[in-house]
Formats: sequence, structure tokens, C-alpha cells
Amino acid sequence: MLFKMQMGLRFRRGLLIGLGAALLALAVGVGRGQEPIRVKVNLVSVAFVARDANGALVNNLTQDDVEVLEDAIPQKVAFFSRSADVPLTLGLVVDASGSQDHFSKQHKNDLEVFFKDVLGPKDRFFLVGFANHIRMVTDFSQSSEGLMEQWKAYQKSTKHFPILGPDEDRDLGTAFYDSIFYSVTEKLAQEKGRRAILLFSDGEDNSSSHDMMTTIETAQSENVVVYAIRYTDKEHGKLTARNKYGTSVMDRVARETGGAHIDAETTDAHVYFRQIAEELRTSYELGYYPTDPLKDDSFRKIVIKPKHDGIKVRAKTGYFSK
Repeated sequence: MLFKMQMGLRFRRGLLIGLGAALLALAVGVGRGQEPIRVKVNLVSVAFVARDANGALVNNLTQDDVEVLEDAIPQKVAFFSRSADVPLTLGLVVDASGSQDHFSKQHKNDLEVFFKDVLGPKDRFFLVGFANHIRMVTDFSQSSEGLMEQWKAYQKSTKHFPILGPDEDRDLGTAFYDSIFYSVTEKLAQEKGRRAILLFSDGEDNSSSHDMMTTIETAQSENVVVYAIRYTDKEHGKLTARNKYGTSVMDRVARETGGAHIDAETTDAHVYFRQIAEELRTSYELGYYPTDPLKDDSFRKIVIKPKHDGIKVRAKTGYFSK
């Protein structure tokens, strides 16, 4: 009996020693550069704005007040949050191409209104000007002091301002899509919290390396909202075919990313900037893990449905599963 007990103790002792050695070898292996196993989760985040039947912002929704559907299939909400007076991270992207020459003074005045009516003490922004190249007028800042002087200097000569994105050869004069694409990928994708682009343009493009759908997809994947503020130079007071194309582009980019399309000719800058600020500071974000985890590059349509009558929600229309 004693012999059996001694053998049992030796067996268990050997088993523990072997197990310890195996764990030590695993730890050493990882320490020597072997990559540990990582699991990539596929959390989908969606920012949205809710308004009541009178158009007023709704700021008291809870997770139980909405449901989210992907391709018409209900999804389980993994997290839900409400933004209230949160710091904003904004990209101001201003078209300085020839089609906007007529609006250069209005751009300047509207930028000044933005800094007065929207910018809070904790908000951060950067300013990009673009024609056939995209250039950083100012990098991230919390102060507008001296910014208009920088903008004046950019309008006189752009060559002293660094290029955003790769320095590509461009034959024509307006890199509209690239200005959005690189503002998202080079600046906003690395940031957290409520992020948006305020885009001052007519929506016309003739020298970008990215197309409209790639641009929209990129903004959607990074949960960046685009507010398209349109300045259209009409001919004899009428929209040309080119004007109409630009208008449809501005509308689609804004709608697909969950933003808004604003006609600067018919809306006072104080009004629309105040509306933009209110939306960004009174918004929601939810996240879910799709019931279909397959990454097949397909477009997944997202619908957020309020459970109460009279409430309308605006959010990005979906995402590409990659």
C-alpha cells in the first residue's frame, strides 16, 4: 500500500513538472517572437440622430427604444451610448478649385461663422484646401486664432502647404473624392469619439484617383459623418447638367454617411452650422456583432427602427463586409 502511494505521488509530481515545463516553453516561445493566437471581432458601430414629428432632436432614447436590422435581419445590440456635449473632432474640407472662385469670400465668411457658432473649448479640427491637390492648411487645433490668416495665405499660394495623401500627378483641377478619402484615412481614422467632415464644395470632380463609391465606403467603415455644404455656380441663374451632377453627388455622400446636404445659397450659415453642432452633440451610437460574420465584400444594409411612432432616425445606410 505504501509503495502504491509513493508511486502515485511520483506520478502526480512528474505530471505537474511536465505541465509546468510545457507552460514555460510556451511562454518562452511567445517571448521569442512567436505570435499568440488572436481573434478578430467584427463589431459594427453606427452613429445616428433622432428627431420627433416636429423636427426637434430627441435626446432621451435608450437601447430598448430602437432595434437595428442588417439586411432585414434583427441584430442584438452589444452597446448603446448617447452623446451629450461630447468633444468633436472635425475636418473642414474646402474646395478652392476654379468653379468655387465666385464663392471665395463666402467660404471665408462661413468659416468665421463656424468658429463662432460651432467650435467648443474641447473640440478639435483641421482645415484642408483642395483643387487638383489636397493640402493641409492647418493640422489639428483647438483654437481658431490665426487660422483665417493661414487660409488667406493658402489662397494666395498653395505651394508652402503640405500635401495630404500621396503626391500624385493630376491633369485637371478638382480632386473632390480624394479630398474626402484622405481626410478620413490620413486624419480622422486614427481619432476617437464623434468625428465628421464639413465639406464646402459643388460636388464636381475631375482629377481624383478614388471614385464616389470607394469614398463613401471609406467614410462608412470609419463611422465618419459627412455634412455637404454646397456652393453651386449656376449659369444665368439656372442649373447646368454639370451642376445637377454635383448636386446629386453632394446629396448621396451626405445621405450614405448619415450626414446632411445643405444648399448654402438658400440657408443662412448661422442656421445650418447651429443645426450641425446640435446634431453632433445630441446623437447616439450603437454597436452589434452581425449574425452573418462572413466577410465577402458584400454591402450590408443597416436600418435603425424606432419603436415609438413619430420618431425618424438618420444614420449611414450600411457598410461593406471586409
